[in-house]
Amino acid sequence: MTDNSLRSVTIERSGPGRFTATNARGGTLTFGTGSGTDFTPVELFLAAIGGCSAADVEVATSRHTDPTTFTVTVTGNKVEDESGNRLSDLDVAFSVTFPDGPSGDRARAILPRAVKTSHDRLCTVSRTVEAGTPVSTTVSGTADGA
Repeated sequence: MTDNSLRSVTIERSGPGRFTATNARGGTLTFGTGSGTDFTPVELFLAAIGGCSAADVEVATSRHTDPTTFTVTVTGNKVEDESGNRLSDLDVAFSVTFPDGPSGDRARAILPRAVKTSHDRLCTVSRTVEAGTPVSTTVSGTADGA
């Protein structure tokens, strides 16, 4: 792996049940534990899956024309069982329309292939989920007053 392959975010607690993620470019995103309107980590996970595929499909189709509508809905069922918490039955549903005319016809024609290519090869997020990539954790630091 090269340094160009590393991706990272840093997450800091910003208050009770609230956190801020910062990327390497300085962008920030706040999220919470579900007590307010902030996205929860599970909702961010669903948004990451849908956003990754949406970006892939938008790049492919907008070469021909801008869509009239472009909505991606991602759903999953939260499961709590003896194995722990997880999501099952993940689904990414595209609802995309294009204007009438030759450019819209071309965009409509490639839409199914663009969605399939994103799912099968391009979307790093859903490909990582489907590959079952292990997640490691570490702890550093000391307790206050130690």
